[in-house]
Amino acid sequence: MSSPSRGDHQQYDEYYKIRHSAAHVMAQAVLERFPEAKIAIGPPIKDGFYYDFDLGRDTDGNLRTFTPEDLEAIEKRMRQIIAGRHPFIKRVVSAEEARALFADQPYKLELIDGLAAGGTDEYGEKIEGAVEISTYRHDTFEDLCRGPHVEHTGQIPADGFKLLQVAGAYWRGDERRPMLQRIYGTAWKNRKELEAYLRRLEEARQRDHRRLGKELDLFSTNHEMIGGGLILWHPKGALMRHLIEEHSKKMHLDGGYQFVYTPHIGRSVLWETSGHLSFYRESMYAPIEIEGQQYYLKPMNCPFHVHIYKSNVRSYRDLPMRLAEWGTVYRFERSGTLHGLTRVRGFTQDDAHLFCAPEQMPAEIDKVLAFSLSLLRDFGFEQFAMYLSTRPPKRVGEEEKWDAAEAALLAAIQRTGLPYDIHEGDGAFYGPKIDIYVTDALERPWQLSTIQFDFNLPERFDLTYIGPDGAQHRPYMIHRALLGSIERFFGVLIEHYGGIFPVWLTPVQVQVIPITAEQNEYAHQVAAHLKAAGLRVVVDDGDDRMNAKIRHAQLQKIPYMLVLGGQEMAAGTVNVRLRTGERVGAMTVEAFIARAQADIARRVVI
Repeated sequence: MSSPSRGDHQQYDEYYKIRHSAAHVMAQAVLERFPEAKIAIGPPIKDGFYYDFDLGRDTDGNLRTFTPEDLEAIEKRMRQIIAGRHPFIKRVVSAEEARALFADQPYKLELIDGLAAGGTDEYGEKIEGAVEISTYRHDTFEDLCRGPHVEHTGQIPADGFKLLQVAGAYWRGDERRPMLQRIYGTAWKNRKELEAYLRRLEEARQRDHRRLGKELDLFSTNHEMIGGGLILWHPKGALMRHLIEEHSKKMHLDGGYQFVYTPHIGRSVLWETSGHLSFYRESMYAPIEIEGQQYYLKPMNCPFHVHIYKSNVRSYRDLPMRLAEWGTVYRFERSGTLHGLTRVRGFTQDDAHLFCAPEQMPAEIDKVLAFSLSLLRDFGFEQFAMYLSTRPPKRVGEEEKWDAAEAALLAAIQRTGLPYDIHEGDGAFYGPKIDIYVTDALERPWQLSTIQFDFNLPERFDLTYIGPDGAQHRPYMIHRALLGSIERFFGVLIEHYGGIFPVWLTPVQVQVIPITAEQNEYAHQVAAHLKAAGLRVVVDDGDDRMNAKIRHAQLQKIPYMLVLGGQEMAAGTVNVRLRTGERVGAMTVEAFIARAQADIARRVVI
């Protein structure tokens, strides 16, 4: 089965149909080569498609996997199927007919049962009531599918697709379920588009934050001893994290925020009152038993901030109250969905909650939006898009509050002059929200900032403030995270810059390179001078030759190299080279410091 979830905003455009149809053609080619294989799902995805297969086990009991020779043969057979111009034909079937048709396909039978019973669809999303079960057939292949497809296989460009790689994937993303073999492919309208995409893909591989994180010694994970989705920040990565947090925290303090710290666990009654145990339980970890009471690792910081607000009687004079925290939270993610820094189980949010009077709300939204854009620009992002998600059918809160919140969010977006779209009905049950997407150096969008109204928690925790009239009033509550999680933001930052960071963020800004041991003492004197000026410096006084030291500094993407020989030592100067290979030449230490400090202040990339 290979159609998007019903909440997906992706349009059924020409690319979607080509990729959807290519997935079916690939599945036919695989089944012809491996007749005993079992098929799972194969949806089109951004820029491509995939299909999951169970190839069984070999005689030694090991999982069978696809080889490069298999992919080559599958591609060749796909082109033959495409050339046949076989029409895609839809038919609606009953659950009984579907079970008979896929009697030898256990994964399809599970999907049919879910569709027929109104339990879950092919992606495990809940559905209400039985839905239409349909199939699409072309040539000898038929699959459960809602469509759509191209009219016939000949409309799939034979020179516009390519199979890219094989990866393991648990059935329905559940590590307790069978491991399947996933073939990823891409499909475009012609060879020119395909080749352009493959170039972008290669650039993305070079910028992959997992590869660069290892090469630059920034972070690591250890699935065997520590567990998946839990990040170890190495000294260089931790220093960068400190710089990011320090810059952000200063902006928060300047913006009228007050920092707080809250526990990592809370009693079950807290999460029952907040509603998390009712609405968010599947993303929370199992309870911890302490003296007969159940505690949960926090998936969010908001209930704690609510209690800080509630710890005193609040007056309208106290508002707006802006509570901020770099709070670490824990959310369950299946191991099959974990991905470097961008999908983890423990992460730290630059979280804040704003409590304000209704009449203060529009101004607060304007301030938060301007704050978010300013912060993201400081880290080098310049292209933004915004999405306003409005009230869903099932929601809490009075309609007039939804009206006011949506109007304030929309007006604030429009005042920025930036592109935006409205996702009707996609807001949370407790309030509308703005999501801010940035575009990185490879023109890829990343969702970072979120500004979210909440009509739920003030009611659940009975939050009030004393108004000018002496009566109790309910405050508005706004959640917001500007960088999102520091882990995900750091991963995006690595890929945006390809590891070549602005000088102000680079963990090592200067490498001092003495040509011989005779210059070692002078090299350390220069380094001490630079450190006193606030620069981050290392001295490479090892036994390697000068060119090897320069090459190492370039691979570590260090902006400046100061090469010191006998002439420099005699003159009290440094010979400056840049990471790019440019030779700046000799200058005094003071002149170099002035140049480096100017580059840091301008946040330039060397």
